[in-house]
Amino acid sequence: MVRHFLVLANCLATSIATAQHPASGPRLIDLDPQQQRQMVVDRETGQYLGHPTTCLLEDGRTILCVYPKGHGRGAIVAKRSTDGGLTWSERLPTPASWASSREVPTVHRVIGPDGTKRLILWSGLHPARLSVSEDDGHHWSELKPVGDWGGIVVMGFVEALTTGPGEYLAMFHDDGRFFSPDGQRSQTFTLYQTFSKDGGLSWSQPESVFSASQIHLCEPGCIRSPDGKRMAVLLRENSRRQNSHIIFSSDEGRTWTQPKPVPLWLTGDRHTAKYAPDGRLLVSFRCRSPKHAADTRPFEGDWVAWVGSWEDLIGDRPGQYFVRLKDNKLDYDTAYPGVEVLPDGTFVTTTYGHWDQDQEPYILSVRLRLAELDQLASQSD
Repeated sequence: MVRHFLVLANCLATSIATAQHPASGPRLIDLDPQQQRQMVVDRETGQYLGHPTTCLLEDGRTILCVYPKGHGRGAIVAKRSTDGGLTWSERLPTPASWASSREVPTVHRVIGPDGTKRLILWSGLHPARLSVSEDDGHHWSELKPVGDWGGIVVMGFVEALTTGPGEYLAMFHDDGRFFSPDGQRSQTFTLYQTFSKDGGLSWSQPESVFSASQIHLCEPGCIRSPDGKRMAVLLRENSRRQNSHIIFSSDEGRTWTQPKPVPLWLTGDRHTAKYAPDGRLLVSFRCRSPKHAADTRPFEGDWVAWVGSWEDLIGDRPGQYFVRLKDNKLDYDTAYPGVEVLPDGTFVTTTYGHWDQDQEPYILSVRLRLAELDQLASQSD
């Protein structure tokens, strides 16, 4: 079990600690001391800044980042980097309605059936609202309701489908309060999916994928198999009774397998996964364990990443590395997406956290290449 990790601190010249799990888990790597990897995206004294999402544009260097002024809600802030996340603009002008956002904003690239490229920004609760840009985020429409429904973390992901040009699948969850105007909180969490056939401008009435009270599955994050034929969705387990779970679809979201638990080393919140050029996976998430394991797991409450292969993911294998990206100083309040991969293989991981003791959280990026992790691992052998 992961709780039996043997943490071997190494005083490397790089100031990075690595450790090896004895045969049954991934190698531990701690990047927290590496300040040269860390780029501040935004910080405001006395102001909570949290829950960012990023989107890398097709030029391979322009990244947009959106986040709320507040914990999961508040006026939406937007920034742009034109050099792959090394530097960031001042806060960009935004539509007036963005100040009324009541949920975590998420931003996604979509392409219409006619080839028109757009960015869409979601703001959740009831009703779920959408803002659209057709010039790569320089100008945006006002937020407008998509339908008489809503939910929490709308949308956890937006995935292009192979069923036709401009067709997309998106997922979110709800606990009964926001799917209808007069909803009441229940002990049941429902995972919903919705489809678009016009490049993300309109969306179907959401349908339930999974609903249960015994486990609370939420905050979906999607990754495809290397051949593109299978989708996997990693899910937070919010009741803290069990590990995170995973579901699969081999028919573009028409049907899904029953959820199954993932190992502890992949258990946490708000998984975001991307492939490196060499085919390995990096999954960024908040390290959050079931109650029975929280006191024994390395990096609990911190911003972490798991590195392995698709075969490791589907086979419950340990993978290669369990990495602390940054030490979070306050409980579990950290680590939403995004994760972007530059053309040279550099991962630009961006999130919020309480990075300084007794200070409000702010937005930070950590940069790494998997070859650097390989080098660190070899140095510690």
